[in-house]
Amino acid sequence: MNDKYKKNKQKKLVNLRQGILGLVGDKRLWILLIIAAAALTVWALWGSMRKTSLAAGSNKLSTFSVRRDDLTITVTESGSTKAHQTTDIRSEVYGDATIISLIPEGTYITQEDVNNGKVLVELDSSSLKERLTEEESQLAGAEATLTEEQENYHIQLNQNESDITAAQLSVKFALMDFQKYLGKTVAQRVIEQADADPNLNINMALLLKEIDDPNLGGEASQELKRLTDSITLAKSKLQRAEDTLGWTMKLSEKGYVSDTELQADKLDRDSLKIQTEQAVTALDLFKLYDFPKQVEQLLSVYRETGRELARTEARARSRMAQAQARLSRAEGDAVESREDVQRRRKQVAACTIRAPAPGLVVYGTSGDPLRQRERGPIQEGARVYQRQTIISLPNTAEMIAEICVHESSVDKVRPGQHATITVEAFPDKTFHGEVLSVAPLPDPQQGFLSPDVKVYTTKVSIDGSHDFLRPGMSTKVVILVDQLEDVLIVPIQVVANREGKKLCYVMASDTPQPREVSTGAFNDTFVEIISGLEEGEQVLLNPPRLLEPSAVAKTMEARKLPPATETPGDTPSNAEPSSEIAKDASGVEK
Repeated sequence: MNDKYKKNKQKKLVNLRQGILGLVGDKRLWILLIIAAAALTVWALWGSMRKTSLAAGSNKLSTFSVRRDDLTITVTESGSTKAHQTTDIRSEVYGDATIISLIPEGTYITQEDVNNGKVLVELDSSSLKERLTEEESQLAGAEATLTEEQENYHIQLNQNESDITAAQLSVKFALMDFQKYLGKTVAQRVIEQADADPNLNINMALLLKEIDDPNLGGEASQELKRLTDSITLAKSKLQRAEDTLGWTMKLSEKGYVSDTELQADKLDRDSLKIQTEQAVTALDLFKLYDFPKQVEQLLSVYRETGRELARTEARARSRMAQAQARLSRAEGDAVESREDVQRRRKQVAACTIRAPAPGLVVYGTSGDPLRQRERGPIQEGARVYQRQTIISLPNTAEMIAEICVHESSVDKVRPGQHATITVEAFPDKTFHGEVLSVAPLPDPQQGFLSPDVKVYTTKVSIDGSHDFLRPGMSTKVVILVDQLEDVLIVPIQVVANREGKKLCYVMASDTPQPREVSTGAFNDTFVEIISGLEEGEQVLLNPPRLLEPSAVAKTMEARKLPPATETPGDTPSNAEPSSEIAKDASGVEK
């Protein structure tokens, strides 16, 4: 069909071309061409005369009479309504969860609903409850282990105290035995020497001389005295027996005693002689063997008990450290199990979300198509993730207007300034409020969309409570910045920037003359004149873009001003007031 259409179109073009060629050869065509050229010439002359007439009419310059009046400085911006307080309800369940039940969007939650604990969202908690049962069982086992380790700890503590006490008593008793044998003074001196030199060889002969003093006491001293006394007694008995035997022998020679009595006296003397020798031998054995052996043995026992006490204390510390480690591990396991159970119980409880504050139910993905595409709409059966906003509860009882103030006006806006708000949905109603806050940094989202536009988010209160207001309604906010009384004012477009100076063109003898002025505050229509103009003077409403070079030179020379030629980048003088560059009293360009 397309090929057929193309063929018909080409056929028509060929026929048209042939028709035109046929007309060219016709004389009537030339007559038509001459008439058309004459008509075009007449139309061009008429347009030129109309343009000249308009130019002549434009020579009548429009002026404005400088006057004193009140000047209201305002900043007007558009925005939208928002709830002053919004409560976001997010999922606190780890990972993701399935929505079982969900309150309908648009439901208004009252304070009574909050007090009654009205359920807004219920998430599936079956798997969490199963896990909770397992963790509670683990907690019971951990607590049993903790109790066992606590008891073992106290048992080990008591056992260590008993072992150390027994070792201390062994040391004490060994010291007493050593002191008992040598005497307290001598024993203490020997112990001190042994402590100073563990390889000490005790001089037993010197030690025997020291213990020979009866006043030092000790079993060794008593034994030495006994052995010495035994020798003395044996010798005295032996001497008496020898004396008796001598008298008996003399009497036997004279025949006064029998041989039997003589023989008995000899036996007594021999017996006592043997006893004396035994006593001397016993003393020698005591000095050579028994005394050194007992001293070394008692000293060794005392020192060994001291070492055993140190080992017992070390074993006690080691066992206590092990018991403490087992107890700490059991306590840590019990604490971890308790935290797991508490955390799981919180997770189960978090599956039932109750109303935390009054407000209008708005689903988390409403009004955000991007988020709705990423995570899906909020509805029953949908899955939500941890920290995801499920519902927002804006409290519509207290609303604010959120606007974006352009950077050229943000320095004028301050918290506390009065504002008038109109809502597009209710054009016949006017609301009042004041500026609550101005963002210290420009809006990054707006800066991303329009890098050349810098705006600052500003919040403005809306006085009173209005049930018919809803979040997101379009608003227009007029902020009252200042109210100047009885000041010189001119329309903002009469002030032109020329080479860094502000000029007004004043009518003098039907000739506009440039005059430098100083401006103050301004609004969208008028600007305050601080100096340079007088009340009643006539100024051009539309300053000229260019002046004739000769006129400019004469005027500037007379007023000693720079030539009033536009610098590159100056805006046309007949532009809209908002496009004219002007500065307020602070010198900030609008």
